[in-house]
Amino acid sequence: MDKPTDKPRSKTPEDYTVFDVELLTRHVTDTGKILPRRITQFTAHQQRHVTKTIKRARSLLLMK
Repeated sequence: MDKPTDKPRSKTPEDYTVFDVELLTRHVTDTGKILPRRITQFTAHQQRHVTKTIKRARSLLLMK
């Protein structure tokens, strides 16, 4: 019998949490500005989620 392989899927921007600081810093410039949609190529829904998550991480002092 063939067993389906359970590959770990990569995280989509909607799966990011406040504690995924390494992933979130990819979407922030060196000066701390959040990258716009035209650069990140996210949908509007994904961009809003990432923006909220970055701001929450900043308020918890996990990010600068």
